[in-house]
Amino acid sequence: MKIASIISMILLGCFTKTFGWGFWGHKKINRMACFTLPPGMFGFYKIHIDYITEHAVDADKRRYAIPEEAPRHYIDADHYGEHPFDSLPENWKDAVAKYTEDSLNIYGICPWYINKMYYNLRNAFKENDVAKILYYSANIGHYIGDSHVPLHCTENYNGQLTDQHGIHGFWESRLPELFGDEYDKCAGKAIYIENVQQYCWKIIHESYAALDSVLRFERELNNSFASDRKYAFELRGNQLVRTYSSEYSEAYHNKLQGQVERRMHDAILAVGSIWYTAWVDGGMPILQMNEVVIQDSLNVYQQITDTIVGRKNNKRECD
Repeated sequence: MKIASIISMILLGCFTKTFGWGFWGHKKINRMACFTLPPGMFGFYKIHIDYITEHAVDADKRRYAIPEEAPRHYIDADHYGEHPFDSLPENWKDAVAKYTEDSLNIYGICPWYINKMYYNLRNAFKENDVAKILYYSANIGHYIGDSHVPLHCTENYNGQLTDQHGIHGFWESRLPELFGDEYDKCAGKAIYIENVQQYCWKIIHESYAALDSVLRFERELNNSFASDRKYAFELRGNQLVRTYSSEYSEAYHNKLQGQVERRMHDAILAVGSIWYTAWVDGGMPILQMNEVVIQDSLNVYQQITDTIVGRKNNKRECD
């Protein structure tokens, strides 16, 4: 019975998947983005930093509940050819006219959806609806974070097409878990973005450009490591999980020369900048500082989220 239990735990560990930057990464991105904001926003976001941090992962929780959630986290750019950005319209309506909405949802809509969320946040600022401001701020931070992950830009999202299964969680969760405390997460001051949609596509271009090294460096490293040095078993809670060894992780981290840190750093600045842009475009309202005033509204939003997450619908895994 003990042997069967151990085998079961190992298998569970082997098939465990992570989403986006993992919970640690998404929470850290949202939290640090608060410190990029100007005085007119910082006091408000600092008061509500715990909400912004904790709810950075709501979007991943919703992927278990609603089918339309998953495509918001990625775009399979390479589906559109060797030079995908020559044919992919930046404008959503143009993209729908060219490919149909159903097709776009199959291969991901991340950059377009971030733009939609920006308008939701801008309108929340216009209405000075504090509960909506916090809700959309926390959620848009998640999608912006995902757009900075190279493996969210390819059909080969988990290395399954190149015999590199598990590389998704390796790059975006295992490396930050081991080395994230050393990352420089002070991203500077948020900037005003003239065209949010174009800015979203700039992020995708940069993530896609990094994809080759993500896959190539791991492939090169794999050829020089014996399997018993590549993997290790760690106890996570009550589960024995197979994961990439510290030795292999450090070697990959060194080959990438700070790539993961740079993408996280850029994600922090991007989140803060889109929050700031939405605030400016929303009329730069004086933000409510009284937590008690908005708590009931936040409770309503949380009940909605909990209800959605509680549903047992099918989901499509992005990674």
